[in-house]
Amino acid sequence: AGTKGISLFLVPKYLPNDDGSLGNANSLKVVSLEHKLGIHGSPTCVMQYDKATGWLVGPEQGGMAAMFTMMNNARLGVGGQGIGIAEAAYQHALAYALDRKQGKTTRPDGTGTIVDHADVRRMLMTMKAETFAARAIALCCAKAIDMTNATGQAEWKARAAFLTPIAKAFGTDTGMAVAEMGVQVHGGMGFIEETGAAQYSRDVRVTAIYEGTNGIQAMDLVARKMMDGGEAANRLLDEIEADAEAARDVFPNMTDALWQASETLREATDWLTEQSNMDTRFAGAVPYLRAFARVLGAHMHLKAALADKGGPREKLARFYILRLLPEHVGLLAHAQAGEADLFALSADELAA
Repeated sequence: AGTKGISLFLVPKYLPNDDGSLGNANSLKVVSLEHKLGIHGSPTCVMQYDKATGWLVGPEQGGMAAMFTMMNNARLGVGGQGIGIAEAAYQHALAYALDRKQGKTTRPDGTGTIVDHADVRRMLMTMKAETFAARAIALCCAKAIDMTNATGQAEWKARAAFLTPIAKAFGTDTGMAVAEMGVQVHGGMGFIEETGAAQYSRDVRVTAIYEGTNGIQAMDLVARKMMDGGEAANRLLDEIEADAEAARDVFPNMTDALWQASETLREATDWLTEQSNMDTRFAGAVPYLRAFARVLGAHMHLKAALADKGGPREKLARFYILRLLPEHVGLLAHAQAGEADLFALSADELAA
């Protein structure tokens, strides 16, 4: 009974002959195709296996364990997919903004195109900064996985496990937000198919659902990944604050902003790990994951600024840490709100 009783089977379209050649068709068929938003190139379908022949993969009742081996790798891949589409959407929007002429600004160094407009510049800088942060988090997760395989150390394994849901959820959330912003940069032309901007938004939307919705990723983070009492989370926060302290003399304003956000995140972490009621943890799971991603992104931006003092990386880091980071630290208050916010209305009251 239950998911632990599920077994995994390989069911081929054609039954193989003893010599390995294709034999008769197996007893299976497609009942219906699922018509999806955007992803027309890879349709899924409802299948019927009526008296079909299949072969057991792995041990009996080992299906879910086998599937989650695939799922964990797929989570990382889908996070990367979100980041890749974010980068493509940014490049597409940037090229349009550097070409489209509309309106006038007072910028002395203006190009005469819409990239001179303050709000267009805000969107493009947000797209670039968010994509950088998401990519850096994914690479941080990849490093932890490689170090786990290289050393077998429990600390690296815990870090890789902790970062996986963050890399997946933040990578795909970023992909959606950046692609949507790319449509906005195009203005009315964003809704004209020939510009290509809308396709990025359609294609990336499913990534937040693939391989466990981002809400499930957040639940995994605050439950299974924090059964260590928050040790993996706090080790990351220790590193973030140590690196920030080392940069204080060079970038005092960015350091203060990151330090304060990290300490607020530490308080939220301590609060979450004290909650024995899982519903209370889950109520704040998504804002907690997003806030952790935001602080990690700020940490990566600060390191990039140190490597490029006075250059574009420093300028982008200032935008991310001094503007985007404070806008989202308020998410942590929601993470600690617990049941009060989400369970105030009963099911009947929600339907009324």
